[in-house]
Amino acid sequence: MTLKNTLNNINQNWTDIYHLLHCVHQENISHQAIRLLQHIEKKKETTIGDLATYIDVTHNTASEHIKRLIKKGLVTKERSVEDERKVFVILTEEGREVLNRNTRLDDEKLKKVLENLNSSEIEMIEKAFFLLSQGAKECF
Repeated sequence: MTLKNTLNNINQNWTDIYHLLHCVHQENISHQAIRLLQHIEKKKETTIGDLATYIDVTHNTASEHIKRLIKKGLVTKERSVEDERKVFVILTEEGREVLNRNTRLDDEKLKKVLENLNSSEIEMIEKAFFLLSQGAKECF
């Protein structure tokens, strides 16, 4: 099997998995806003400047996005204790819930699938996702 076929198979399987097992989205929230929430969650201490770089927009544009997320109650801003010049963007509990509903697989749907597999298959799936996650963290 060629690398191109492997890439195609992984992407096709991933889109099938997400399409069938995603949580039902309850909010009207943009893809850009979800990407910002994800970055905030993964990077822990992130600033407007970090977010602007991440989504490749100006500082002012990122600031406007964050103002809208603050208004929706999904994030807050906190000054750094060590360096008061730094202001971090932090997920609120509601922001974390919205992010989970828009990015994670539905636990009940996933549970139903896993109940139809044996322990060896479940272990293989867990290991494959772990390896892919670790590889991505090392590369990016």
